[in-house]
Order: sequence, then C-alpha cells, then structure tokens
Amino acid sequence: MLSGKQIEKAMKKMGIKTEEIEAEEVVLKCKDKNIIISNPNVSKIIMGGQETFQISGVVSESSKEAFSKEDIDMIMGQTGCSQEEAENALNDTGDIAAAILMLRGEK
Repeated sequence: MLSGKQIEKAMKKMGIKTEEIEAEEVVLKCKDKNIIISNPNVSKIIMGGQETFQISGVVSESSKEAFSKEDIDMIMGQTGCSQEEAENALNDTGDIAAAILMLRGEK
C-alpha cells in the first residue's frame, strides 16, 4: 500500500496536481432545485490543463419554487432590495426572516 507522500509523488510525475480548498458550503444551482453540500471537503484536481473538483459532505436539496411572489415582495418591502437580491437571499438562507436579516446586514 502506498503512503500519502508516495501517492502525491506518483501523481506529480503523471502531471496531476491537487489542491485542498477550504469551503464552508457548496451550492449547485440546478434549473429546478439547489443541491447544498454542508461541511464540505473540496479538492481541486488539475490534469491535462483541465480542472476537476471533488466534493464530499452532507447533502441536502431545496426547491427553487418553495417561496411565493408574496414572500419575495415582503422581503423587498422590508429591505428595499431588488427582486433578484430577494430571490438570491431566499435561495441562500432558505428562510424569509433569515433572508431579511441577511439583506439588512444583521445576523
């Protein structure tokens, strides 16, 4: 069995570089939902000039259509933000109150 250093050396000889990326959360924005990976371990692998990411962690999904127009209007009214900012805040937080606080700069 190869040690970590031996594997790293062999990969370097093959022109493969790896880099660990410190991330708090990874969000994959799909057409109909978001896939959220919490507490992720993210590695960037560079091989043949192409970058590939390997991600593992706690996976959850959220529907992009979980919030109504009224929810978005409420956030816009409370914060003075644009519709796009309100939608992004809702998608990021998953909660109306948290979205309002985030847009107001509060925690």
